[in-house]
Amino acid sequence: MATDPNNLVCVQYGCGLTAPAGWLSYDTSPTLRMQKIPVIGKFTPGVRFPKEVLLGDVRKRLPLADSSVDRAYCSHVLEHLSLEACRSALRETYRFLKPGGVFRLVLPDLEQQARAYLENVGDPDAPHDFMRGALLGAERRPKGLKGLAVLWLGNSRHMWMWDYPAMSRELAEAGFAEIRRAEFGDSGEKVYEAIEERGRWDGHLGIHCVKPVN
Repeated sequence: MATDPNNLVCVQYGCGLTAPAGWLSYDTSPTLRMQKIPVIGKFTPGVRFPKEVLLGDVRKRLPLADSSVDRAYCSHVLEHLSLEACRSALRETYRFLKPGGVFRLVLPDLEQQARAYLENVGDPDAPHDFMRGALLGAERRPKGLKGLAVLWLGNSRHMWMWDYPAMSRELAEAGFAEIRRAEFGDSGEKVYEAIEERGRWDGHLGIHCVKPVN
């Protein structure tokens, strides 16, 4: 099992193409699934996932023992899940974290986006700017096999949006404690420096929480 230099077991999910050393990185992309098929996988079109990326679906169960992980992370993942699936992901994260383990997450901030919309109410473009910025809805219905393939293989649209009160409540109901707003790089741990990217934090909602020891 991959560990960081301090022998911490670290897991991120919904990693995309990001798989830094010292982290077990999971993704469930259909493209990755096809690329993992022996022999024919190397002919799969599209971007190539790093070989270090592992197949795993946090909505169901990652191949990790109970209470076996020290640090967990996800970046712009939970908003791509339905409400029900997001709750499953939080429960699964709680399951595999050790007591005292840390979970950090970052995702779009619905409050900030809503405030930006309200500041521009009356502008005919305000609703469109909000929908595009929040990656909600669709400007056109996919057509043809290519359009359907992009819809199936991609996962760019947002399914459920969050602000701090709503997400902190979900985390508490999943069992987490010491829940607080987080900023880029404020974990105080080098292990997170290897995985957090400022561009994915600035202007977004970051949260830091812990699985209680008792």
